[in-house]
Amino acid sequence: MRTRPAVRAGQYTALLAYLAFLVFPSLWLLSVAFKPPRELGSLHPTWIPKNPTLANFRQAFDEQPLLHAAFNSLSAALSAAVIAVALATPMAYVMARRRTLLARAASGWVVVSQAFPFVLVIIPLFLVLKELRLIDSVPGLVMVYVVWSLPFALWMLVGYVRAVPVELEEAAAIDGAGRLRTLVSVTAPLLAPGIVATALFAFITAWNEFFFALVLLKTPEKQTLPVVLTHFIGAEGAADLGPLAAAAFLATLPSLVVFALIQRRITGGMLAGAVKS
Repeated sequence: MRTRPAVRAGQYTALLAYLAFLVFPSLWLLSVAFKPPRELGSLHPTWIPKNPTLANFRQAFDEQPLLHAAFNSLSAALSAAVIAVALATPMAYVMARRRTLLARAASGWVVVSQAFPFVLVIIPLFLVLKELRLIDSVPGLVMVYVVWSLPFALWMLVGYVRAVPVELEEAAAIDGAGRLRTLVSVTAPLLAPGIVATALFAFITAWNEFFFALVLLKTPEKQTLPVVLTHFIGAEGAADLGPLAAAAFLATLPSLVVFALIQRRITGGMLAGAVKS
């Protein structure tokens, strides 16, 4: 059944409006990052800088240790993504294939954990990490990121596991393949796109996280990039807008690059899985 032209036009209009909503902050950030101070204070601002400059980027790197903070964020985000996916994958398989009371309880925990405001857990969390001597440490922050991203990662992977027909595993068992061989040769390739997408979600969540990093990390050398970006804002709330925009623009690039590199693999993995099945 073909979609009516009016409905299709409405769909495209909504899509364009949504894209404009997403792209606008990035374009504004890019514009401010290349504007000199005189244009930033102009009463008649323009989208395209009249005299673009790289001075904001140089000032941002001179004032704050952006590269070191980016390394801290990268190590924490990558570690959290790998550990969260490694823990969530077997748990998701059991929850999807075994409809037991424990699996239902785990599903309820996932829903409740997403609705629970994280501000309420920061004090107990701080006390627990203090007892473990993990306050003001990147490993302690990684542990928090893993625990916080695990429920949603588990929820995502359960959906991907349920999308894999159980008949494929039964057919492999009939052909003589053992449980481990079935999981490695049949299930894992079909789950690869879902695992990559879940890892991407966990990485971006940890990369952009601010509140836990602000509370748990006190040593300047251990602070992550979102926390360092706040240093461009003065005590009275006055922001050094040009360097802040330049640093914030650079902070968004890793997420965009990772997504651009992985999205083809996600699509390719889906197509490969369809061909194999």
